[in-house]
Amino acid sequence: QVQLVESGGGSVQAGGSLRLSCSASGYTYSSYCMGWFRQAPGKEREGVAAIDSDGSTSYADSVKGRFTISKDNAKNTLYLQMNSLKPEDTAMYYCAEVLATIATMLMPFEYNYWGQGTQVTVSS
Repeated sequence: QVQLVESGGGSVQAGGSLRLSCSASGYTYSSYCMGWFRQAPGKEREGVAAIDSDGSTSYADSVKGRFTISKDNAKNTLYLQMNSLKPEDTAMYYCAEVLATIATMLMPFEYNYWGQGTQVTVSS
């Protein structure tokens, strides 16, 4: 069983930065895809960024050039560096994993393991 625990959320002013972390535990698998998703009140959950075991990455257009996803395999930890934050980035951010490489890396329905989420609030 895979367990995911997010941390690093908080409140920041527009233009600021935050780094989210997702610690993964449980059995390891050679093929996987891990991603960050977010959900604002009244909106659907959307994919933000993802990375797979081959090192391929995918970003939502709204965060390209501002957010960077990375993974430390030694620590089994996923990161999301968020720079130039905007009020519209305010949401609950979730880490997710699927034990396979997938084509549609930013689609929530592809993932079957989820963390509890960490809140990010960006004020103007």
